[in-house]
Amino acid sequence: MVRRAGRSLLAVLLVFVLVMGIYLAYVFLSWYRVEDNLVLEVQTIHDDGSDVGLKKHGIYRIASYNIGFGAYSADYSFFMDGGKESRARSAEAVAENVAGAVSAAASLDPDFLLLQEVDVDGTRSFHVDQWAQVCAQMHFLHGTFAQNYDSPFLFWPLLEPHGANRAGIAVFSRYPIASALRRQLPIERGVMKLVDLDRCYSVQRLPAPGEKGELVLYALHLSAYTSDGKIAEEQLEMLFADMLSEYEKGNWTIAGGDFNKDLLGNSGEVFGVSGPEYTWAQPVPAEMIPDGLTIVAPFDAASPTPSCRNSDRPYGPDTFCVTVDGFIVSDNVAVMDAQVLDTGFRWSDHNPVFMDFVLQ
Repeated sequence: MVRRAGRSLLAVLLVFVLVMGIYLAYVFLSWYRVEDNLVLEVQTIHDDGSDVGLKKHGIYRIASYNIGFGAYSADYSFFMDGGKESRARSAEAVAENVAGAVSAAASLDPDFLLLQEVDVDGTRSFHVDQWAQVCAQMHFLHGTFAQNYDSPFLFWPLLEPHGANRAGIAVFSRYPIASALRRQLPIERGVMKLVDLDRCYSVQRLPAPGEKGELVLYALHLSAYTSDGKIAEEQLEMLFADMLSEYEKGNWTIAGGDFNKDLLGNSGEVFGVSGPEYTWAQPVPAEMIPDGLTIVAPFDAASPTPSCRNSDRPYGPDTFCVTVDGFIVSDNVAVMDAQVLDTGFRWSDHNPVFMDFVLQ
């Protein structure tokens, strides 16, 4: 009897090991990276017949918003941040959150809009095509979409797996985009690459008729779930080098998005709640920022508002908040204003940020 029970247990263990082996083989074999220097399609979202280019000395507004794949209502918590949930609550909730987020971004009346965590096909977002939804809702002339990652099916948590998810970075513009490119960023190595996923930034070139240069607009979403946060710094170094090269050619350069870095440098002090030593919420070392470029952290001293909340619990007064969303500009771009729009994290774990600027 004891032997029979022992054999049964051994059989169960062998089956478990076999299944886990097959699953791990599937994950590693399915994992891939999108090629570097991939040309992106510039799509016409709404054609009103206009073809007006950029001009020097005009005031423009750019906004950025991580819409959190349509899952993060204010009472949502995410398992990878220490919370409980792994998916959005329903397809209807996804559509509602995306619609609310887009309406909030549209209220800023931006000339350029950068969105992150836009799912086009995800288990976690009930396969709602958020790129299509945003295009239908927004009234920009031009847009690009760069796939940030396409993850294999994650069978965790067991009762409600996070699943397989394809997401990316969307850029919208009121002005013509001549061309766009997807640049592959450095990521974690070894097993950690499965958590870090693929990463990229997109590069949009916008002409300025009659001017010597062009606006080179970068949209980014840097790594968060890494072993020590150094990968995000390597990603920044690559971006800095790219932007400086364009600036030295006489072009205006602006980058915006979710840096997953504390752009204020002391968000815990500013917003009154200190958080653990998260790898994704560390300041950008000052010595990393090269001459010719400036990081712009949206901030209003009279009414401090964070751009992101930690999702280990529903949003409340004890939630750790930080500003990780912002911009980088070259010295020939004059920043007039940069702020965070306070939405109370109603539709995402981020608030939208914006910056007013002039091309000098």
